[in-house]
Order: sequence, then structure tokens, then C-alpha cells
Amino acid sequence: MQDDSARLFTALWPEPALRARLCDERDGWRWPPGAKPVADANLHLTLHFLGALSRLRVAALDGALAMLPVVPTTLRALAPELWRGGIAVLRFATADSALAELHAGIGRVLSELGVALDPRPFAPHVTLARRARGAVPPAVPATLEWRVGGFALIESLPGQRASYRVLRSYGDEPPAP
Repeated sequence: MQDDSARLFTALWPEPALRARLCDERDGWRWPPGAKPVADANLHLTLHFLGALSRLRVAALDGALAMLPVVPTTLRALAPELWRGGIAVLRFATADSALAELHAGIGRVLSELGVALDPRPFAPHVTLARRARGAVPPAVPATLEWRVGGFALIESLPGQRASYRVLRSYGDEPPAP
């Protein structure tokens, strides 16, 4: 029997040149034994995690997300951080409200479809590794800029190794390789 749900999230999906720079940033850390760096192909910036959603509802979600306006913006990397629980991240900020408005717009769509939202404040970041307690970030912070013109709906595929599939890109978000 086939599972009738998909584990979904919305995200900013980096184009290949930016993905390579994110990999360089990740590889500049000194990782403790047991750290789990995120695979190159999985680096992204999550906007909203939806969890399991019936595949029958994906079409309605897709249609609603396609109606969202996306105002282009540029994100810039902040200093790398090690969060509680051993999560190594690279935080991002923007000089305008476009990313916050996109996040809020997606949140409204999800709420209208009955999807529960994460109550924590939105903290734009790319997760670089998990189980990284004691990791040491690069001495020189990244000087990355990320031009954002859209977002993607991503399915997290089951299995021991995390892998993702882009179901659809919205706006000018580049598709996954």
C-alpha cells in the first residue's frame, strides 16, 4: 500500500554557484567526531516546514502558493552560529522586508489550508551540520549574498539518508539539479 502523504516544506533553494559557496562555508568549520554535515545537494533555507500532508491536498497547496507575489530581494550572510542542540548554521539577513513578507504570505496560505505553523520566530538560516556540539566556525565569516526571486515546495523523501525533491518552483527560484 502506497503512503498517501508527503512530508513537505517550502524553502529558498540555492542556485549552483551559491550552493558551491555554501559548501565552502560548511567545509571551513572544524567538526567534532560524530558531527553530521549536511550533504551538498540538501543545503537550503527553510521558510516553512509543513510536515506530512495528504497528496490529495498538494494540488490545492500548489495553486495557492502559485498566487503569492514574490518581491526580489538580496540576503547577506551573517556570522556562523552554533545553536543549542549542536546545530551549526549560517544566518542570513536582508535590508528590506521582502523575505519577511514572503514568509508571512506562505504562512497565511498554510493557515488557510489548516496546516499548523511553527510558533517560533522566523530566523533565516542554512543548516550546515547537526550533532556539531564543540564545532569551530571559520575564523573569517562568509561574505555571501543571495539574490532571492522565488521559493520552492520541497518533498523530503523517506530513507536513511536525507534527500529532497523539488515539487515546484515559484517566482524565479531556480529548480534543483
